[in-house]
Amino acid sequence: MTTEWLVAISGLLGLTVGSFLNVCIYRLPLDQSLAFPASHCTSCNRQLRWFENVPVLAWTLLRGRCRTCHASISFVYPLVELFTGVMFALAAWHYGPGVLLVSRLLLGCMLIVLFFIDLRHRILPNVITVGGTVVGFIFSFVTPPGWLSSLIGLVIGGLMPYLLAKAYFRIRKIEGLGMGDVKMLALIGAFLGWQLVLLTLALASVLGSLVGLGLILTRRGDMKLALPFGTFLAIAAMVAAAAGDPIVGWYMGFYR
Repeated sequence: MTTEWLVAISGLLGLTVGSFLNVCIYRLPLDQSLAFPASHCTSCNRQLRWFENVPVLAWTLLRGRCRTCHASISFVYPLVELFTGVMFALAAWHYGPGVLLVSRLLLGCMLIVLFFIDLRHRILPNVITVGGTVVGFIFSFVTPPGWLSSLIGLVIGGLMPYLLAKAYFRIRKIEGLGMGDVKMLALIGAFLGWQLVLLTLALASVLGSLVGLGLILTRRGDMKLALPFGTFLAIAAMVAAAAGDPIVGWYMGFYR
């Protein structure tokens, strides 16, 4: 299979997977089954026909409304599908066929779901963070960064933020980092290794600080505003997965 065909097929597969991720994003916070009931309108509960589930296209042709009750359908649905399709295509082009591609696509799907759930509900489901950590460590036996770096990464990713969060709570008497964020960092460490989980934490902290500062300057928040740190971790982890090694190499160059 040529690279062009691999990228095209991966992109189409990603659009379909994006539809399933939408189900995860909606149902996991509600503790609902991912399999039953079938896809339906959340306003009138009518089961959707197959053509109403065509990624992106169905939402566009329906103009973002239910065909029966005309209730508005969130723009998040086609956005997730489109982003997942683009991610699959870019990952196929970047990594090529192989086990590493599967590993990185699984991580990317988990990060997308965690991004949107944390953004809306301020929670990071254990079924993804804890389960994903196990999956990431298993993959490390056959893909980079290797099992040792993965093990160190999940320990550093989970333990170091946990100790910092506990210390912050003892000093300030308020929670600075939730346990969901700690488990998410362990997940990222298991997939990417100890160097890239540290890079992820650094990038997410900078991004979160910039967003927080922007909200304060525009008077949309204050110093006590709780930001969904998991969303920043998801963005930072995607950057680290795609370009982390060159970034780490560039940074270490200052010490040579």
